[in-house]
Amino acid sequence: MKVDIRKLSLINEMAKVGTNGVAENMSKLTGEDARMEVTKTNFIDVEDIHSGLDAGKRVGVRVRLLDPPHGHILVLFPEDSAKKITALMLRDVVEDMSDVSGKMARSAVEEMGNMMASGFIDGWANVLGRGIDIAAPQLVYAPAEEVVVRTAGLGDDDLALFFDSDLTVPSYQIEAEIYAFPELAEFVEMINAMDAPTA
Repeated sequence: MKVDIRKLSLINEMAKVGTNGVAENMSKLTGEDARMEVTKTNFIDVEDIHSGLDAGKRVGVRVRLLDPPHGHILVLFPEDSAKKITALMLRDVVEDMSDVSGKMARSAVEEMGNMMASGFIDGWANVLGRGIDIAAPQLVYAPAEEVVVRTAGLGDDDLALFFDSDLTVPSYQIEAEIYAFPELAEFVEMINAMDAPTA
């Protein structure tokens, strides 16, 4: 399974388009100029994934792709950011955030994670020129290493596609991480079938 070297720029393009979709959805929600930048795109050995992750807990969603390239997208927030997301999502509904139940907070984070995952997947669908349906998002809450390794283990691949990205929403200072675990054989086949961008 080899990616045509001339097509590697397409993988970076997919990362960029996906994260632009996330930023667009965040901008609509916050009324601010949200930006999401991909800092690194890597194929990484599933067994080595844990080495690049810190030990902190994450809250977020795992979304399964029902169409090619199949696999999962994982959107994770550090706990501090999850609290800010709860405040952001419920600002028009709740005056005193101390009244927010755990269930409401989880629902807010799940909705935000789903919105981000949808923006990312819509970006991919545009680049690939096809629709990608998704299953209902699944809320995850666990140490980063645990949830990423578990998600990677849901596929049959030894490698995962890893997007390191930074999300900036000026007033809220929300951090988010996006990881993509497409089925690599399908993903590589789709990439190799595409036209590489010309300079």
